Amino acid sequence: MGALPFQSLAHLPCAASLSPSCMKNEQPKNGMAKSLHGRYPSLVVKRLPRRLLLQFMGFNPILLCVYPIIAAPLPEMKEPEVIRAFKLASGVRIQEIIEGEGPEANEGDVVEVNYVCRRANGYFVHSTVDQFSGESKPITLPLDENQVIEGLKEVLIGMRVGGKRRALIPPSLGYIDENLQPIPEEFGPRRSLLSHANEPLVFEVQLLKVIFKYSF
Repeated sequence: MGALPFQSLAHLPCAASLSPSCMKNEQPKNGMAKSLHGRYPSLVVKRLPRRLLLQFMGFNPILLCVYPIIAAPLPEMKEPEVIRAFKLASGVRIQEIIEGEGPEANEGDVVEVNYVCRRANGYFVHSTVDQFSGESKPITLPLDENQVIEGLKEVLIGMRVGGKRRALIPPSLGYIDENLQPIPEEFGPRRSLLSHANEPLVFEVQLLKVIFKYSF
């Protein structure tokens, strides 16, 4: 920190002042102070209050207490912009976040997707994307009601590759069978997911590929 201009020191309590006015009622308190006082009677050293010392060094403790955001700003969290929202006749509610531009998925196709599954209150359940490293392990799903949960199949049908949707799936269209996909292979995540099978679940799904196009 650079030296303060000479004029600015005039507004501070004298930490080391040569002015005789600062000597009034000041008495040496120890041997060294008595020695200095004897040699230099015009020199008086006073201790600054801690608050003034912090301000002199460039800190303002009041601002740090009242406005902690100034000291440590928090990152701003933004929700994805929803293009449109609609409800299917089955009761599935869908929010379109990104409209894809690739091939469209239809019933009977085999698709590759990434997804995040949460409870309706926002608590995380399972995902193909690691929440810390961001590494993903996409899964393949056949859009067949005998292999995938009905609600997610309805969400994926009509999506285009590159698209992203968020959907609220009622339990009657969810894990009515423990063998329905998507389901984690690991015991812990699988058990956690199935423990919430009787409540609505929120899926945020991204369509990566249409691997196999079913033809009638």
